[in-house]
Amino acid sequence: MTDTADGGAVRFLEVLENLDAPDPRDDIDTASLLRRFPDLAAVTVREVGMAGPHGVVHGRIYRGPGEPRAGLVWVHGGAFIAGSLDMPESNWVGLEFAARGIAVLALDYRKALGGVQHPVLSDEVLTGWRAAADLLGIPVERLHLGGASAGANLSTGVVVRLRAAAEPLPSSLLLVYPVLHAEMPVATPAAAAAMAGLPDAMRFSPGFMRAINLNYVGDAARLTDEVAFPANAEVTGFPPTLILNAEADDLRASGDAFGVQLADAGVDVETDLEPGTVHGYLDQPGLPAAIASIDRLTAWMTERTPA
Repeated sequence: MTDTADGGAVRFLEVLENLDAPDPRDDIDTASLLRRFPDLAAVTVREVGMAGPHGVVHGRIYRGPGEPRAGLVWVHGGAFIAGSLDMPESNWVGLEFAARGIAVLALDYRKALGGVQHPVLSDEVLTGWRAAADLLGIPVERLHLGGASAGANLSTGVVVRLRAAAEPLPSSLLLVYPVLHAEMPVATPAAAAAMAGLPDAMRFSPGFMRAINLNYVGDAARLTDEVAFPANAEVTGFPPTLILNAEADDLRASGDAFGVQLADAGVDVETDLEPGTVHGYLDQPGLPAAIASIDRLTAWMTERTPA
């Protein structure tokens, strides 16, 4: 695997050049998902907009039949430059949680493109979190916060901001294949072995991650920012946190290391992996491992929601 800073930057530029390429799948829109998974048909979906410091923040509310057992603010990933409310990691996941009795506010956010940088993305997720209790009709003490990949980063950064402002924290934090470090920690031997057979196109080399992260913050001096990269923060007092890593994923090192950091700070944390998975597996509707993760996340929230 090419693992130079230059190589990573070149690959990042290639990703940027292909951002407008449409998803080739023709069965991931909401209507197709409801045909494929009839048990989701009872979920209602509503678009919402929230006034934020940079303009309207777009979201989507998912509610199943009956009174929800808890609420979740969910944030999709996409390397801070891609992703939308329509991608399965947001839309299908929201439908599945709602069908299990978890009301969801899925958030979109401006991407780190065209001069947009941190903290704009964080501001938008914070705006969504602050509006969630009213939009979902669920008290803040019954709300959870989480996301996948870059969305997990943004969710964790919002917790850093909430704690600093002495605002109510979520009942728990849910991080799926998260990126929390400006520079990736060294992988454990087990993680390194799991990744050994992956093709280069599925790897997140240090150079590639540095290019992604520099694009996000705009300046190397900001790689130490504790909101942009929450592994830089003091994490004492964090809410209970579930970290679910993909098994064969370079970013697993970030989730593993952050789990140790939380545990050392006395936080109620569980760090685990979903066997047989690679980065982004929640973007595959119906994938058994993705369904297993959604079940695990639902059980975690249920157990940690006040009666």
